[in-house]
Amino acid sequence: MKPLVSILIPCYNVEQWLPDTIESALAQTWKNIEIILVDDGSKDNTLAVAKSFASSQVKVISQENSGQSASENRAFQEAQGDFIEYLDADDLLAPDKIERQIQLLGDSNSEFVASGEWARFYKSPEEALFIPQPLWRDMLPVDWLICAWEGHYMMHGAAWLVPRKIAEKAGSWNENLSLINDFDYFSRILLASQGVKFCQGAKTYYRSGNTSSLSGSKSRKAWESAFLALELGTNNLLLKEDSPRTRHACATVFQRFIYEVYPDVPDLQDKAAAKVQHLGGSDLTPSGGPMFKFMSTFLGWKLAKKVQQQVYKYGYAKAGLGWKLSKLKQRIIFNS
Repeated sequence: MKPLVSILIPCYNVEQWLPDTIESALAQTWKNIEIILVDDGSKDNTLAVAKSFASSQVKVISQENSGQSASENRAFQEAQGDFIEYLDADDLLAPDKIERQIQLLGDSNSEFVASGEWARFYKSPEEALFIPQPLWRDMLPVDWLICAWEGHYMMHGAAWLVPRKIAEKAGSWNENLSLINDFDYFSRILLASQGVKFCQGAKTYYRSGNTSSLSGSKSRKAWESAFLALELGTNNLLLKEDSPRTRHACATVFQRFIYEVYPDVPDLQDKAAAKVQHLGGSDLTPSGGPMFKFMSTFLGWKLAKKVQQQVYKYGYAKAGLGWKLSKLKQRIIFNS
């Protein structure tokens, strides 16, 4: 009998996107699937939309608002599949995504997880550009995490296909986490496997620009979640291999956190800096566009970051920076 694949879809205030997401799951060429939808106390019509798809193949669960991690755990508890597909409620699967990955992994006794191609889109999946990344290859778990963390690469959550036994070995989603809860979870998934098998042609579509999504949240609570997720994820790696290369990758993770949160949450910055020092340091430099790099050269990255935030908030004209920065750049160039 063909393996059953459980497609887990946590839902919260996604009435606009959910129909397309469910349709992409139902359109899979691998027909032995079940879809588990968990509505996490949505305030819009998400639950009604989900129920409109209810069938013997689509199970709809409603719960009080408990967070994405709790929704993932509830969906997994209900799932009967031999393989697990994680799908956010605003993202899409290519029709043959699951079939390609099952053909690659074989039966559910595989000790490997499958990854695939992914691309961002804003309005239509037709605009997605699938640009190869260093993670798009077969890799051992530790090598994969080091490559991802050193280079700031990611794998779209929906791009994975995970044998159930590996998910059970890895453990549940941490319900204390919100922002980047997948950093901890998928590090455990990978380290519970024998490695990653990259599946060419297995495509997923990552919707960006959704301001209501979890990844768009940057509150104090969200940053605390992110820091805890980094602590847990890096600890997972170091328990598997504590070496100069893994310590450097972990230090780089915390150094990047400092750059991203500055000037907010100074106490978390201090904790991250202590982590960087304890792990042996990182040579990561702050990233940004040409103007940020130019300003950093003369103003330092911290002041440049503050200026950058004002520009993002008000625009060059309202921030009063366009003319001033242009003049400053001309003076430096002509006086050098």
